[in-house]
Amino acid sequence: MRTRARWLAAIAALGVMIAGVVTPTGPAQAESNGGVRVMPLGDSITEGTQVPGGYRIGLWQRLASGRYTIDFVGSQFNGPASLGDHDHQGHPGWRIDQIDANIVGWLNTQRPQTVLLHIGTNDILQNYNVSTAPNRLSTLIDRITATVPTAEVFVAQLIPLSNSNQEAAVRTFNAAIPGIVSSKVSAGKRVRLVDMHSAVTTADLIDGIHPTAGGYDKMAARWYSALQSVPGSIGNPGNSGGQTAAIVGTPSGRCVDVPGSAATNGLQVQLWDCHGGANQQWTYTSGRALTVLGTKCLDAAGYGTTPGTQVTTYDCHGGANQQWNVNANGTITGVQSGLCLDAASQGTANGTKLVLWTCSGQANQQWSRR
Repeated sequence: MRTRARWLAAIAALGVMIAGVVTPTGPAQAESNGGVRVMPLGDSITEGTQVPGGYRIGLWQRLASGRYTIDFVGSQFNGPASLGDHDHQGHPGWRIDQIDANIVGWLNTQRPQTVLLHIGTNDILQNYNVSTAPNRLSTLIDRITATVPTAEVFVAQLIPLSNSNQEAAVRTFNAAIPGIVSSKVSAGKRVRLVDMHSAVTTADLIDGIHPTAGGYDKMAARWYSALQSVPGSIGNPGNSGGQTAAIVGTPSGRCVDVPGSAATNGLQVQLWDCHGGANQQWTYTSGRALTVLGTKCLDAAGYGTTPGTQVTTYDCHGGANQQWNVNANGTITGVQSGLCLDAASQGTANGTKLVLWTCSGQANQQWSRR
């Protein structure tokens, strides 16, 4: 019995499906719904060995319940009917170097806006240069961020393994990841750390390696929490990854407004009493644009990146000067400039112009959406 159990575990480690297949793996079916493009990336734990679809089932269901419009992307395809989008980039048995060898092509084809990376388990199971695995992970992250520099990259620490020696290697590998992620963030890259190891215990493993359905669902919950903590990574609840809302200044209580309800180019936005008109309704899209009046985008005039740059409305063209980060601390920063949306001279009166300014944390740079 012990020999047979070890044999089954070895097969599972290589990502061979030994449970019933609900939906066969095959070419991606491109089940796009026009939402934020999210790439689940990794090995058999991303693919869902033992439980086809894996964590993607629970993650999809949480996203749907939260009214997020998401498009899972990847060249692979599997999972049950309860998984609304079966596309993924999970490769059973693959190590970090194998993912790295193919990642540029996948990213250029799929163009994800968010990447969920859980990789390294097979490096440990195959005892493949384990001591340098963190270096390979760092190189892979650099390749991802160089290929899709505006994407949010969530890097998970590995889930546990039942074998004590392999689990010790997992813990050593995981201990290196926070420093790797921190170095990328310091370099201005959009990389986030996800503590996946504490989300799952060895009791949640079906074969000592892959989670049970309940274990995969715990992973889903952890991914969902991480995604919700980063504005824009999964858009906002509502249509096409966006939600129409007013943007209200914290000190003024006034709304970001397009003067005169006009839909012409080059109008400098201002603060005005909130009246609910269409010129005060903004949608934060999956492409990080803030749109108003149907076709106009919030724009850094003249592609400006210096303090004092006027903020206007202009035809949406997708340029970096029309991309914004709506941050958890209440600030709105230009992707291109890194400067904060600011009420000029800390003004709170009607007609106060909005500009870009060095982020100072002052109340005139704090905004809420309602």
